[in-house]
Amino acid sequence: MGELEELRQAATEVFGSAPACIRSVHGGDISAVFRLQWPDGTEAIAKRGPLVAQEARMLAAIRATGVPAPEVLGTFGTIVILRAIPSAPESGAAWRALGLGLRRLHDHTAASYGWSEDYAFGEVRIANHPMSDWPAFWAERRLLPTARLLPSELFRRVERLCRRLPDLLPQHPAPSLLHGDLWSGNVLFGPGDRAWLIDPASYHGDAEVDLAMLNLFGRPGPGLSEAYGAPPPGALQRRPIYQLWPALVHMRLFGAGYRVMVERFLDALRV
Repeated sequence: MGELEELRQAATEVFGSAPACIRSVHGGDISAVFRLQWPDGTEAIAKRGPLVAQEARMLAAIRATGVPAPEVLGTFGTIVILRAIPSAPESGAAWRALGLGLRRLHDHTAASYGWSEDYAFGEVRIANHPMSDWPAFWAERRLLPTARLLPSELFRRVERLCRRLPDLLPQHPAPSLLHGDLWSGNVLFGPGDRAWLIDPASYHGDAEVDLAMLNLFGRPGPGLSEAYGAPPPGALQRRPIYQLWPALVHMRLFGAGYRVMVERFLDALRV
């Protein structure tokens, strides 16, 4: 069975009829994304990839907190069908809504750091086996595994940083529910000044991780910080530690063009 036929079959299971139009849309590095359309105007999103079932469980966890995220309509092997969300221009009110949503998300905590199953960004495996010590989790589950396949001089610098993490990071911050890949492209602004979280890579960890990521490739819009609340003391000094990991991931996935970013964070951390 071809890809389009599999998509039609999965959509028919959910809606009772096959979509009239299936078109590829921009997606991420993990899944292929398609927009499905029916003659009556109904639309849905289909994602196909090896980890869509894990993503569906993450979306369900986010929605369970009351934070807007796409509704999972069904999973069929490597295909997940999501309810389509109409987009709208961003606004100050929408950024405030995102701040309130993130605060609500992060207020949901667990007993330890990690997640019930591993995940991946493309070829970069994300180990999530729970740990009770946060600096150890950030070193052993994030920085060291990701840097190990990079040039040896970079890996040695990351190793030196990891030896210092017990002095640089809080040992037991609240294990908040995280989006896990919160750059601006994974926030969808919709009608009514709503902000939806899409494409999660969730786990439980320090809430500062999400905020650091949101500041990595741009700046949050006005109103987010006021709605979310003041960061804890030292958050700006810790931010490069949390931004280093997505920089390492990007270097693994997209090559040496991201080495400057990695080195900038390591220089800022004096390792």
